[in-house]
Amino acid sequence: MAQTRSTCPYCGVGCGVLIETAGSGEDARVIGVRGDPDHPANFGRLCTKGATLHLTATPLVRAQQRLLQPAWRPTRDEALQPQDWDTTAQRLADQLLAIRAQHGPDAIGFYISGQLLTEDYHAFNKLARGLVGTNNIDSNSRLCMSSAVVGYKQSLGADAPPACYEDLERTDCLFIAGSNTAWAHPILFRRIEAARAARPEMKIIVVDPRRTETAEFADLHLALKPGSDVALFHGMLHAAIWEGWIDAAFIERHTSGFRALKALVRAMTPAESARLTGLKEEQILQAAQWFAQSPSTLSLYCMGLNQSSSGAAKNTALINLHLATGQIGRAGAGPFSLTGQPNAMGGRESGGMATLLPGHRDPGNAAHRDEVAALWGVEAMPERPGKTAVELFQAAARGEVKAMWIACTNPAQSMPDQALVRAALERCELVILQEAFAGTATADFADVVLPAATWAEKEGTVTNSERRISRVRAAVPPAGESREDWRIVRDVARRMEAALRPGRASLFAWERPEQLWLEHREATRGRDLDIGGLSYAMLEEAPRQWPWPEGAVDAKARLYEDGAFPHADGRARFIAKAFQPPAETQDAKFPLALSTGRLRDQWHGMSRSGTVARLFAGEPAPALSMHPQDIARRGLEAGALVRVASRRGPLIVPLRADERVGPQRAWLPMHWGSEFLGGRGQLGINALTQPAYCPDARQPELKFAAVRVEPVSLPWRVFGAAWVRPGEGAALRAQLRVLMAQAEYACCLPGPANEALEGWSLELAFAEPPPAPVVQALSTVLQLNGVGVLRYADGRRGRSRSLRLDGEGAEARLQALLRVGEGSEGAWLDALWSERAAVAPFGRRLLAPDAEQPAAPASPQVCNCFDVREDAIAACLQRQPEGSPEARLAALQGELRCGTQCGSCLPALRRLVQGSASAGGRPVSVEVKEAT
Repeated sequence: MAQTRSTCPYCGVGCGVLIETAGSGEDARVIGVRGDPDHPANFGRLCTKGATLHLTATPLVRAQQRLLQPAWRPTRDEALQPQDWDTTAQRLADQLLAIRAQHGPDAIGFYISGQLLTEDYHAFNKLARGLVGTNNIDSNSRLCMSSAVVGYKQSLGADAPPACYEDLERTDCLFIAGSNTAWAHPILFRRIEAARAARPEMKIIVVDPRRTETAEFADLHLALKPGSDVALFHGMLHAAIWEGWIDAAFIERHTSGFRALKALVRAMTPAESARLTGLKEEQILQAAQWFAQSPSTLSLYCMGLNQSSSGAAKNTALINLHLATGQIGRAGAGPFSLTGQPNAMGGRESGGMATLLPGHRDPGNAAHRDEVAALWGVEAMPERPGKTAVELFQAAARGEVKAMWIACTNPAQSMPDQALVRAALERCELVILQEAFAGTATADFADVVLPAATWAEKEGTVTNSERRISRVRAAVPPAGESREDWRIVRDVARRMEAALRPGRASLFAWERPEQLWLEHREATRGRDLDIGGLSYAMLEEAPRQWPWPEGAVDAKARLYEDGAFPHADGRARFIAKAFQPPAETQDAKFPLALSTGRLRDQWHGMSRSGTVARLFAGEPAPALSMHPQDIARRGLEAGALVRVASRRGPLIVPLRADERVGPQRAWLPMHWGSEFLGGRGQLGINALTQPAYCPDARQPELKFAAVRVEPVSLPWRVFGAAWVRPGEGAALRAQLRVLMAQAEYACCLPGPANEALEGWSLELAFAEPPPAPVVQALSTVLQLNGVGVLRYADGRRGRSRSLRLDGEGAEARLQALLRVGEGSEGAWLDALWSERAAVAPFGRRLLAPDAEQPAAPASPQVCNCFDVREDAIAACLQRQPEGSPEARLAALQGELRCGTQCGSCLPALRRLVQGSASAGGRPVSVEVKEAT
């Protein structure tokens, strides 16, 4: 067995991983993954997603669920046809040149990804700006981090997070705003848990409309109205000024603009802040006191602040608090934005967004444009402002952008206002999709598909949330004919520059990723992120933080310790922006505030994490969460299908009662796109979200949409499912997805993890008896038309069941199932299929017309690592004698092992322990026990 050091491709924590492989050369295969104990981001720990990375790179996944060769669609109505790389690259170059010649360079747009490596970002940026001549290049980081970028630049003078992970252990007050860290950044939350265990006096404040697992761990949970963060922060600042909790000396020596801000917040008294936020005045005063008077205060913030039409204002309002109280530039203090994607920071450094140039330069600054042009050896950088993500798709929908090159992202799932996004893709003359995984929603709109190498197959660098650059290394060859993203760009670019720069030295003379990184390094010299003193060799030795200029012997773990900021006058700036409510209003027609967020075990659109069946165990199906009182008030029923409608369109989804969601609010996980959830005319979760964006950051308000929720009458149900041999699951899923548009509601999901089989199910719901052709087509897909199939049919009542068994006698199991009927008739069979339970005890009831076998649904999985479910945990806790919550949790871990490996389930275990003992008082704080 061989071992390769690399970095996790999921969130911005940037965990180090050790990839275990067997075989060599072309026969090498990934067989395992574990945390790198020497990596300073995680010290060997991994969350559930990271711990299952090897399952996304098995030979089966690489052969069946990856894009393996270039393909081109002859016409929009035809299937993609395989094509060799040379023909594809030349054809792409020719078409892009033709569009540029006819419509100009701004008719071409690039939409790339925070999951690309820094070297890939550099390649795309140089192609777009240096060769094509357009600033129309933006990243899906626009959807998650652009408000943080603008906040740092406006307030502090540069896009540079001033704190580091070590500050989690050093802080006295942790202020978490708009981040469910326990689920979105689990490894950082492990460090928070350990810090609290070591220092119980640490205060934790969580600002979040929902009572998330992070909020449950807090000393003070501020469950404010969605979108009212600025009112909260201004109310806290008012209190700090009034009570004398500000650092007047720091303000005088190191800042500017405080007088204007003080005048603005004068009217935002704690009472007014309480009115606008829905909080109690005493909560706001307590938060202000802890924030200002703690020896050190560290804030962590993420999408709850960023994904807003006031995103920059929310960021700067929080930074204002740090500046006013002097909570910055020292251990345990500072505003620390948590990066959403593995290399969103690298994309910001390399200028891979419409509003950035390499080295944290500004495309609106002529001197900055000249500097980059000189570095790249081109005459000039384009001057016209580039279109950011939402603007890019709006322009394509208007017909202004004719070609769209999309890389490593899935806008037909992740962008807001899906109707507009899909109209834009349909109108484009040329849609290029550069992607690793097959089956994304965007692939349905692509004219050409370029198979990209991915994690475990490519070389380069990424930068995490604390400015730490880590190497990404290849452990196996790329799957099929897939290639590194930078190489794909290079091969097209070289063909284009033969026409645009004939006879001149190539801008893309790269043969290995280090050459791109060296060009990137030169763009940072003399800038705030200077890495002129780093080399690939040094990064081979260990991850390094920037800045690291020439001659440096170490990095700066913390910035601004000397009180000098990158603004021209050396001072940080207070930004005075008044509170503005969300762009959309709740009213009688749309009375609920919908927010979207992350699940613990899934990632973005699930193109990668969705290849691992076991990651669905904790949250196996989509559901809309609402407070039980709102459900009762509207005459709804938990578990039933409901229609959620925003001003952009509807979505049908099951309803779940959840007391952690506040009144007049609703919550949906962000991951469920049309690949999993749909129906006739439905486009996934983001059909509901709005494209309104922050005027400064251009980041859309994905965290707020006004919706109504109403009952829907779809009594007729069709459920089909089958287990197939390994390697056949991808084909089965593709066949099932074709049928999703035939029903008013459809949900296509994988079966539970099974080493010997792959399973997929499809549920359809109809207002009238389902059309016979749909049922027949599904029966054919599930291979339930031949001999040996058990059948029951009642034509008068429109009921039917078809069962195919695997095995005989006491060993027989349901291999495939198709049931049709009204309501939940026969639904108890679904659990028999999913759990692979023996069917012999049920005998004739399997086909009996009205037989109902009470079968409780499988208890929710809590611990993914050891498949420990909630009922087993409850039974274990009942057997335990009374004791402290800490002792009961330790006993639970000792007996069931849950929470002893990755630790991602510890917040849920803590809640179950407290619930079983009805414990009050301070939250339990326990350090993760490492598995032996």
